[in-house]
Amino acid sequence: MSVTITASLLGTVLSFLVVTAATYVTTSLLSDGSSVVYSLFTAGITSVVWFGVTYLISGVVGVGGYAVAAGPALAVVAYILAVDLLYENGLGQAVAISIGTWTVSFAILYAAAYFGYSSFQAIGVPPGI
Repeated sequence: MSVTITASLLGTVLSFLVVTAATYVTTSLLSDGSSVVYSLFTAGITSVVWFGVTYLISGVVGVGGYAVAAGPALAVVAYILAVDLLYENGLGQAVAISIGTWTVSFAILYAAAYFGYSSFQAIGVPPGI
């Protein structure tokens, strides 16, 4: 049991670090004041927003049928709005940062999968924007 918990914890930490690195790379290219610490903070906030909205819509409200897509769709909107609040340079830049973070995360995870890391997901970034 401890091996499973340790592997899960390690996977969580590594995926969170992937999103932090992707956020840092993207914000250093698209905004003025990028730092690793603020990227870590951004990854934490956006992961809470993503899971919170998805759980609220899909878990608490319990939508079904075609409305099941409402949870992830609203979570993407909330994710972009959270980035907009954190970086304050307009909604266009928030969309660019969100897409850039997802793209860099995807590239890192693709490379990791190529070398045998089996999990192809990361905490703190939507699985598909």
